[in-house]
Amino acid sequence: MEKTAETPFEATAGEDLAHLAENADLLCCPACGGDLQVRGGALACLKCGHSFKCEKRIASLFWPNQWDKARGDVTEIEQSFYERNPFPNYDDTDSVATLVDKARAGIFAHLLDQQVPARATILEVGCGTGQLSNFLASSSRARTVFGADLSLSSLKLGEAFRRAHQINNLTFCQMNLFRPAFKAGGFDLVISNGVLHHTSDPRAAFASIARLVRPRGFIAIGLYNVLGRLPTDARRLLLRMLGDRFAILDPRLRSPELNAARRRAWFLDQYKNPHESKHSFGEVLGWFDTAGFEFMSSIPASDGAAVDSAYRLFEAHPRGSALDRLAVQLRMLLEGGKDGGLFVMIGRNGGHQAGD
Repeated sequence: MEKTAETPFEATAGEDLAHLAENADLLCCPACGGDLQVRGGALACLKCGHSFKCEKRIASLFWPNQWDKARGDVTEIEQSFYERNPFPNYDDTDSVATLVDKARAGIFAHLLDQQVPARATILEVGCGTGQLSNFLASSSRARTVFGADLSLSSLKLGEAFRRAHQINNLTFCQMNLFRPAFKAGGFDLVISNGVLHHTSDPRAAFASIARLVRPRGFIAIGLYNVLGRLPTDARRLLLRMLGDRFAILDPRLRSPELNAARRRAWFLDQYKNPHESKHSFGEVLGWFDTAGFEFMSSIPASDGAAVDSAYRLFEAHPRGSALDRLAVQLRMLLEGGKDGGLFVMIGRNGGHQAGD
């Protein structure tokens, strides 16, 4: 991780790394937890001396897990998969207006944009190609937004869009979520949508990023549901037996709105990903309780209530009974596991420093 002789931003570091330098107080060294300082075109740790390069304004802050081999680790496997197959792509997104239209077509992104304050500090962990990060940052240029992912090729796509549209309140970082490059308690909102289920230990991954939420701040996580994911599991089994040509069984892949590149990206992410896990509403509520987070809301609503444009993501809603939650998950199954059987849950840090 030592600084190389040549850094891409030596000549223009002041301009290109301004957002990073202005928010250096949010950062920490992923190796030792020390403070980081922008020096030329790199980030230097004031404690252990490590230097981290910045490539095309992307801060390379990835640090590997140092786990016992018996624990198992799929980080490198997932990193390799997404380096080859960035998801989602920008093939039909050539402007901020197009990105906004795409984002607002989904209820989660639409409600986020409407309800997250204009000056909020936001971190998206596992941002992929950064479409949500670009959307939230472009919608309010007063927001401070960071997008972090382990795949450099994915981040480069997000950075190319950011640079083309001068979204200067956003910085992308290459990072391992088990070794965060951000200090505890720094963010009003931490988002990790469709990510934790691709890790070796989703509960530990949640605990790791929950520490980054400030007291009374919020976390939003999206996970594959144990019942809602079953239709995708069934289609995956059929594809193994009958061949990939039967991918047309996936209703999303039959959508006329998708071009060939978006179909391929969705197919690979849903059916060829090397590792995933599935989770229930009750399980994630347990994670929230253990970490000291109050349940706020979910999509779909855990008590079976309607989720529409008036739904308040950051206000407390009923958890629903165990029977309510089972009924909601069964409905996800009966609806064919749309959106891959993904559900989103939002919690609020209950007033203490997460991890204390």
